[in-house]
Amino acid sequence: MTESSPPTRLWGGRFSGGPAEALSRLSMSVQFDWRLAPYDLLASRAHARVLHSAGLLDDAELQRVMVALQELDHDARHGMFRPDAEDEDVHTALERGLLERVGVLGGKLRAGRSRNDQVATDLRLYLRDHVRQIVGRITELQTAMIDQAERNADVPAPGMTHMQHAQPVLFAHHLLAHVHPLVRDIERLKDWDRRAAVSPLGAGALAGSSLPLDPEAVASELGFASAAANSIDAVSDRDFAAEFLFCAALIGVHLSRLGEEIVLWTTREFRWVELDDAFSTGSSIMPQKKNPDVAELARGKAGRLIGDLVTLLTVLKGLPLAYDRDLQEDKEPVFDAVDTLLLVLPAVAGMVSTMQVDAVRLTNTAADGYALATDVAEHLVRKGVPFRDAHEAVGHLVVWCTVHECELADVSDSDLATVSKHLTPDVRDVLSVEGALASRSAPGGTAPKRVREQLDAVRDQVHAHASWATAH
Repeated sequence: MTESSPPTRLWGGRFSGGPAEALSRLSMSVQFDWRLAPYDLLASRAHARVLHSAGLLDDAELQRVMVALQELDHDARHGMFRPDAEDEDVHTALERGLLERVGVLGGKLRAGRSRNDQVATDLRLYLRDHVRQIVGRITELQTAMIDQAERNADVPAPGMTHMQHAQPVLFAHHLLAHVHPLVRDIERLKDWDRRAAVSPLGAGALAGSSLPLDPEAVASELGFASAAANSIDAVSDRDFAAEFLFCAALIGVHLSRLGEEIVLWTTREFRWVELDDAFSTGSSIMPQKKNPDVAELARGKAGRLIGDLVTLLTVLKGLPLAYDRDLQEDKEPVFDAVDTLLLVLPAVAGMVSTMQVDAVRLTNTAADGYALATDVAEHLVRKGVPFRDAHEAVGHLVVWCTVHECELADVSDSDLATVSKHLTPDVRDVLSVEGALASRSAPGGTAPKRVREQLDAVRDQVHAHASWATAH
């Protein structure tokens, strides 16, 4: 092979012939791992500086290589350099591009590293970058939810368990109950980032390098907290990818639960919210339809995200140390999860920020289904009635109202006494939605003052998370 015709594979010296076409097609990953090119080039620049520090590149060689890598980065980002049909993976393609620019000098950059530590480094760099983008999109959704809660801060709503009316709550309290899981999602991703901030570069194929390199210097330049402590673990570890996929799957579950509720809220049976036309679709046959497709697609994408996690865990479960080619299968589920979240989150945020809440309907239905029964029981407890007896007395009252088709407040004083000796006329003091809400004043409760405190605290958290997403 001449200098003007560089090899297209990073291996092959001990082979007398090329791979079969079927093997080449099976081995090829450049069609999906090309997105790692900016990160591979970033790592290559750091590696070139370490080779220079070790005396393996002189000043002039380092300058030529750095200029070529910068040009290659520009050309790859703008589509002026692309992988060709002979390139096996992103590393092969980029080495070809470097050799085309500086000739045999480009081959020196391969010293002290392997595709095994390269790809592990590239994937960590890619994910640490894109996790911050995901966190930014999550904070946009959280802000949309918080803004809706602010606009509806005093609106009561039916609180439900088992999808049955249970107790009145503030609608803002319910909306914030969807924000808190997203707060935990971001905290998990931040914690993930701490563990992912370990550089594999310098581990080589599995045993490290005999060259006088400095993995810690490379790690520092690439924004990692440290270099890997064990070279075998460095190239075989994909915990960071699996953990990210777990975080992504759980975000998908949280989006699905929100989507499910919005689907319910937009039905004629609920009529709690109206979605903006920009975030709804129609029917090809029924002219009257207005469908909550964003909510439904968010719900459906959760299955895809869960599948990405299961895919990678299945790949990893039986692999011996150190590197195995099975690990080529780590990237597609990771890329799919990143793409899915960055696609879904802005759509859900837009849907939430533009939906109109029917405050009148929510207020009018907040006490439906005898939802103030618990307040009556707790009123009796405050008078000294054992809760067991209070629960039974109010249960009898609900049965009486069901038979006579009336609400709790409609029962006369004499009928209250007939139902139970504990049910005296003063129970009417608690038969109001406003009173029920105000009484739930324990920390975390739905009392207006507690919800206001919660709003302020959550907004501060979201602001801090948004700052973290843009700080790197």
